[in-house]
Amino acid sequence: MNQPASVLYDKNIREPLFWFLELKYGKVRFMEEVPIRRSRADVMMVLDGELIGVEIKSDADGYARLPGQVVDYDRFFDRNYLVVGTKHAYSVLERVPAHWGVITAEYEKEKVDFYLLREAAENPFCQWAARLELLWKSELFRLLDQNRLPKYRQKSKRFIRGKLIEKADAATLIKQTSEELFEREYTL
Repeated sequence: MNQPASVLYDKNIREPLFWFLELKYGKVRFMEEVPIRRSRADVMMVLDGELIGVEIKSDADGYARLPGQVVDYDRFFDRNYLVVGTKHAYSVLERVPAHWGVITAEYEKEKVDFYLLREAAENPFCQWAARLELLWKSELFRLLDQNRLPKYRQKSKRFIRGKLIEKADAATLIKQTSEELFEREYTL
């Protein structure tokens, strides 16, 4: 007689998920529990010129917060994935927009396997300027310098973001923001 698959929790998913995504995307930086408006992104993937959001719903999680999370993720990230345990695998496609990718996680015999149920498409709702909210003030200062803008040392982060949006090239800022996040030093 077959035993039922084990319940899959977030703590069982994360590390193997990073390996799976690293194999898929190559050079990537993972940041966990990133505040994005009223939500917290479980994982933010930083790639060259692109940010990808990853929301994890384990077998023990519910969907109550998902609609608000979708709105917040769509504001910040170029593409998004929902990673779900097998309990949610069949109902999940109707719970996120069609541009969201879906990855299922299956836990058997002390091992987690991942299956790409739907590839993430380009997010039509991404507001590239919102990603500047993810930067620290020191990182914003570097962007001012790289774009040959005044320093604005005594001004707020909001003011500095506004000046960057107003004066710098959008494509350049998108790439620079990814570079800053990729190189972020947490030991400072």
